[in-house]
Amino acid sequence: MDILSLEKFWQLIHEKVEAWVELSIKNVPNLIVAIIIFVLFLFLSSLIAKWSLKLLKRASNSVQVAGLLAAIIKLVVIAIGFFFALDIMGLSGAVASLLAGAGIIGLAIGFAFQDMTENLIAGVVMGIRKPFRVGDIVETSDTFGTVKQINLRNTLIENFYGQLHIIPNKILFKHDLKNYSSTGKRRIEVAVGISYADDIDKARDVIEKAINEHEFVINKQETAVYASHFGDSAINLLVWFWIAYPGNGNFMDIRHKAIVTINKALNENDILIPFPIRTLDFNAKGGKTLQDMQKHDE
Repeated sequence: MDILSLEKFWQLIHEKVEAWVELSIKNVPNLIVAIIIFVLFLFLSSLIAKWSLKLLKRASNSVQVAGLLAAIIKLVVIAIGFFFALDIMGLSGAVASLLAGAGIIGLAIGFAFQDMTENLIAGVVMGIRKPFRVGDIVETSDTFGTVKQINLRNTLIENFYGQLHIIPNKILFKHDLKNYSSTGKRRIEVAVGISYADDIDKARDVIEKAINEHEFVINKQETAVYASHFGDSAINLLVWFWIAYPGNGNFMDIRHKAIVTINKALNENDILIPFPIRTLDFNAKGGKTLQDMQKHDE
């Protein structure tokens, strides 16, 4: 009985092996075709990646973004060729299983590296939209400075105190961003007060003429002086003028020169910039001066 069972066992194994060998021989043509298809897709992916890289470099100044997108396109083409090869070999079930597994793995990776993925996507989008470039002066959140480097995950900004800020791209993508270099100009505003005894129109004409004499002022027809409000000791004016920005001159140096020019022009035209004046009243209902109070005490 044991000998018969052993013979039957080896017979089943032999039949199974023969079936596998027969199936393998039958699938040899499919295997060859699948390998050829996969090799063709590998070659095609390299061509498409090179063509995409050239096109993306023209569309985006970021070499890193262009390289990343080209690599993703290449992987997608290779994956398509791999799934085609599996389907030719009659492994359509394996294709479905791989796709389902890839979806689950992608979801898990997305949750595990949410911040990294968000920064990466923001970097790619900013690389395409180009809200700023290296060398631009930008302001966002608590950072104001010059863009030194743009990466896929973060952007390096050097502030005007010399510190380097590494800012995640998702912050630049989500929050308010001011680009001072996009228009090539910037308006400077200087506040100054004149006494109530002086003529506002005269002060305006004097200041506009003096400011427009500087070479750093552009769009001189838009240089303006406005009376903003009545102050405690003066009528407060706002002086507006435009400069090329970023330009040859330093912003703070130009602002300094403007303040010096305004002060000199007002002094030369006998227009007073008053000191703060305080009147002390020693009566709750008003009308009593310190001298009146001293006479009352005597």
